[in-house]
Amino acid sequence: MILDKFSLAGRVAIVTGASRGLGEGMALGLAEAGADLVVVASSDRIHGTAEKVRKLGRRCAVVQADLGSIKPISEIIRTSLDQYGKIDILVNCAGIIRRAPAIEFSEQDWDDVIDVNQKTVFFMCQAAAKEMLKQKKGKIINIASLLSFQGGIIVPSYTASKSAVAGLTKALANEWAAHGINVNAIAPGYMATEMTEALQNSAERAPAILSRIPQGRWGTPEDMKGAVVYLASDASDYLQGQILAVDGGWLGR
Repeated sequence: MILDKFSLAGRVAIVTGASRGLGEGMALGLAEAGADLVVVASSDRIHGTAEKVRKLGRRCAVVQADLGSIKPISEIIRTSLDQYGKIDILVNCAGIIRRAPAIEFSEQDWDDVIDVNQKTVFFMCQAAAKEMLKQKKGKIINIASLLSFQGGIIVPSYTASKSAVAGLTKALANEWAAHGINVNAIAPGYMATEMTEALQNSAERAPAILSRIPQGRWGTPEDMKGAVVYLASDASDYLQGQILAVDGGWLGR
């Protein structure tokens, strides 16, 4: 039955950036579909996410770490293997943004964003794939952005990093598809989260953004659950290298 293909019972998922917003929403969606989790974030709030997962009846391990460096990756992988013996799903959601006009943008802000959003994403994919190749099956889901398709305003490093995530997703799908690993990405639209508070509170930008969304509202973490469960499940076994926009119709307008 087709609905059985969406079940994640018995699967193990790693979700980075899971302490709040979209990352937490996707972690809870995976748990609701039956997965056990390893949740990762630098904030103490990650323990709150873990408790929510456990209340859903799923197991949840926590790695509190700053993904501005690739150093924590070995601990994340080891935690999943020690706790569950495998890795079935990786969701790379950890990300940061810095806003400034391109003419004023600093090297530090450039490096900070690229390190988290691009470098760490690649090496997380690499580390998880080493285990998935042994299993000959796995699902890697990167979090791209509308700015994987568009230029954005005063976010040059974020735009560059999310464009790279889209390209990397396609490149890894090309390499690993024949080995049973699906690599795809989700491109969220304008989402009502802490990361976008500056935009939501802008008297100029907020109404302009809302008027551009055909569905007439900003997205929420709840809106990410269906997409991530689909890409993590057997229902998407023939999907490779796709950037799935969850944007209320923004790109189609």
